[in-house]
Amino acid sequence: MKKWSTAAIGMALPALIGLGLFVVLPFLLAIGLSFTNARLGSPLGIQFVGLREYVYVLSDATFWRALGNNCLFAALIVPGQTALALGLALLLNQPLRGMVVFRTLFFMPVIFPIALVSVVWILIFAPGPEGMLNGFLGWLSGGAWQPRDFLNDPTWALPAVVLTSIWQGAGFQMVVLLAGLQSIDPALHEAAAMDGAGRFRRFLHVTLPGLRNPLIFVTIVTTILSFRIFDQVRIMTNGGPKGATTTVVYEIVQAAFDRAQLSRGAAMAVLFFVLVLGLTLIQRRVFKQHGAVNR
Repeated sequence: MKKWSTAAIGMALPALIGLGLFVVLPFLLAIGLSFTNARLGSPLGIQFVGLREYVYVLSDATFWRALGNNCLFAALIVPGQTALALGLALLLNQPLRGMVVFRTLFFMPVIFPIALVSVVWILIFAPGPEGMLNGFLGWLSGGAWQPRDFLNDPTWALPAVVLTSIWQGAGFQMVVLLAGLQSIDPALHEAAAMDGAGRFRRFLHVTLPGLRNPLIFVTIVTTILSFRIFDQVRIMTNGGPKGATTTVVYEIVQAAFDRAQLSRGAAMAVLFFVLVLGLTLIQRRVFKQHGAVNR
């Protein structure tokens, strides 16, 4: 037993060292910086200021608006991406020839650099009739559609970024759910069919219960990723228009690097970590109370 424990520790050690150096240590430094007046590029004269930066952040309307946008992103991305991934998993779980090719194609957006994905969708959302989406909607409506500047319209900018995020990330959830579908015993579906259950009832009473834990995993991970959204916002809208797509991570980068307010960015990062961690723990506790997570 001791031999196996030593081997396990040895294999995990490189990952633990990387985690400590690039995650734990920077976070501890961020906590320390959040109690100072540190500015980027000014290492001298750093003073302890206590909770001043936390008080400022918690009273800043921009921070709360960014947090509200984050909640809206999560409220749209989590159900939308999960539903799309589940639909794709069900479709690609059919015993037909060539399904491996389609699975690869639907997964490919996940491995594309998010910068590339964002640029492609900027072209799709381009204003005027020359934009792909405007052109398609104009053709579909027989010319009745009035071209819109999606990424510069406060009403459409956030849904546009949400659509980009759903398209780019659904492949990962699809793979997880597809693995869950393939782990369900076919005999359960056969028994339900022999009892007279139709496709919908088999999906409701056999497929969904069999996907319980994969769906919980997908929901929690997608929630965390939707709160961390940054690259799409930075590239596609730069937080605009009029703050409609500003997120907390975007505000952290703006404060720490664009405005050189390193301590303020650190304070926002610490607060945001606590909020996301709390939300994740609440989700897991709710799922446990409903028996949705194996103990």
